[in-house]
Amino acid sequence: MSKACEPLCSFGHRLYFTTFPSPVPSQHVLNNMGSSLGKNPPVRGAERNRGAVTPDDDATYYYFTIDDSLVYLSFYEDWGPLNLAMVYKACILIHELLEDPELASHRLVLYASSDPRRKANAALLMALYVMIVKRQTPWEAFQPIAEVEFMPFRDAGRGKSDFNLSIQDCLWGIWKAMQNGLCDMNEFSVDDYEFYEKVENGDWNWITPNFIAFASPTDSQWLKNKDKDPGAHSTALQRKLPTPFLNCLDYFEKKGVKLVVRLNNVLYDRQLFIDRGIEHVEMFFEDGTNPTDEIVRSFIDMADKTITEGGVVAVHCKAGLGRTGSLIGAYLIWKYGFTAGEAIAFMRIVRPGSVVGPQQQYMYLKQLEWCKWAAADEIMKLQAAVTAASSAIVAPVTPPAEDTDNETMESIPLLPPVTPSKHVASSTAAARAIPPPAQPRKTPTAKRVASDLDEEDDEISGLPMTGPKRPVVRSKTTSSRVPTSDARRAASRAGTRPPPTRKPLPPVTASKGPPYKIPRLADDFATARRPAQPPSPSPIRRIRPVSPPPQSRLPTLVNKRTAPLQTTMTLPELSMKIKGAPSADAWMSANPSAVVVPGTKSERPLLRNVKKRRSSFSAADVVA
Repeated sequence: MSKACEPLCSFGHRLYFTTFPSPVPSQHVLNNMGSSLGKNPPVRGAERNRGAVTPDDDATYYYFTIDDSLVYLSFYEDWGPLNLAMVYKACILIHELLEDPELASHRLVLYASSDPRRKANAALLMALYVMIVKRQTPWEAFQPIAEVEFMPFRDAGRGKSDFNLSIQDCLWGIWKAMQNGLCDMNEFSVDDYEFYEKVENGDWNWITPNFIAFASPTDSQWLKNKDKDPGAHSTALQRKLPTPFLNCLDYFEKKGVKLVVRLNNVLYDRQLFIDRGIEHVEMFFEDGTNPTDEIVRSFIDMADKTITEGGVVAVHCKAGLGRTGSLIGAYLIWKYGFTAGEAIAFMRIVRPGSVVGPQQQYMYLKQLEWCKWAAADEIMKLQAAVTAASSAIVAPVTPPAEDTDNETMESIPLLPPVTPSKHVASSTAAARAIPPPAQPRKTPTAKRVASDLDEEDDEISGLPMTGPKRPVVRSKTTSSRVPTSDARRAASRAGTRPPPTRKPLPPVTASKGPPYKIPRLADDFATARRPAQPPSPSPIRRIRPVSPPPQSRLPTLVNKRTAPLQTTMTLPELSMKIKGAPSADAWMSANPSAVVVPGTKSERPLLRNVKKRRSSFSAADVVA
């Protein structure tokens, strides 16, 4: 009787996974209807000790395994994960079982040996199927086996494993590759993959649609004669090259490879690639070591330039695993944001054995720095684009003519754009034709201001001089005559001064005094002379407008202390300023209350001070 299996892990869609102790029973024994394992196996997470019978108790299970059909071929101590061709075959097998009409009522169980290596590989295949075919996310695909313990995958080195690669890394690596268009199982060819991965056929794999990782071609005959015969290259064209080398040259030329990067010692003539239009670059560093930052930076720049132009980059070292995987993984981290574990896991599924020994820790330690490179490069690209856009000069052009005439609907040829240089040349010539402004005066600012003020005072309309004549002081910088302070005060008392004129004054002789002019009054009210007032203590003397003399004993309606007199208005017009006056003759109407307000201390007309004055209206208050 067969041994009991571990509780089933349900992936949904009638799919389950379990393990049996080694040696595992055969499929025929497990699927025998009389076997006790054929029905009602334990399911992980299901309720126990159920009382009622459910449809799950009567379900039939179909068991199948891939332990013997899909076997990992190790280099040294490595044992997984299984390559991309095996993943594709497992997906096809599971899908065919699900679509088999004879198994429509069965639940499918993928079982493996309890050996940790086979157990991890089989569980990963089931999780990859639900993620690739059923389009589940990595966390959903891993959730059914999250409580199961698995041994991490190891590299193809000979020493002790010191870097753990988990099933989650493999799921996320394939997921990111699918999201970035680097892994499309619909276009995958199992035949080409298995043919060219063999050493006798070339030993290369497509890592992404833009990268090929391959082992170094070897031309033994060329190596023997390269030092003896300088024309070894010409003889190589006549003789037959090794089959792997010929396959490599023909395949690369057909698939659009534009750059080959050699990381190991010289084992072939690079001119063979150059003759086929393929650029060849040397970036040597020792086997089992890590590349320098200069090599990584140069590789990323050259590879990205070639890929951007639509070419394919082929990289090889001695075996095409360690050094080759390190540089391609650096590009995946820089370009697509892979983590080191995701990049290593994805490359090991596509090309088993990639990234060996200390190169795993190197990628883990450098992944953050490469991400910073990517961010800095993106910023530089944006800055360059902004600079190019800002430096671009758009030439102004005249708007094109209408395509058709509205009336005749006939085609009208478009006018060519006007060359902007014609307008620029004419505008420049017109600007140069304008004469420069005159030279400013050299007189100091303080003296120039004082002189201008004196000229204005001297040009006031004739001022009558009272008393003896006073001497006239001449300015040192101008020929104007500066009146004394008495003359300026007389001008202040005379009324408003006219605008100054800039006409030169006649010369003054020593025997005669300055000619006096008849004063010109600004209006009819300026004929009366007011008594002299004491000078203002302020150094700036202002000329106030002259108020008309009292013509009658009627009260004055305008405040002389604050509002200037508008001499162009008559008394009836001035009366219109009173609030509520119906007409120009309201001040003469029979109702004196329109212009005379009874005296109160609380109400002050026009917000002015009120005081008593003897007049014909003895009981009235008037505005001072």
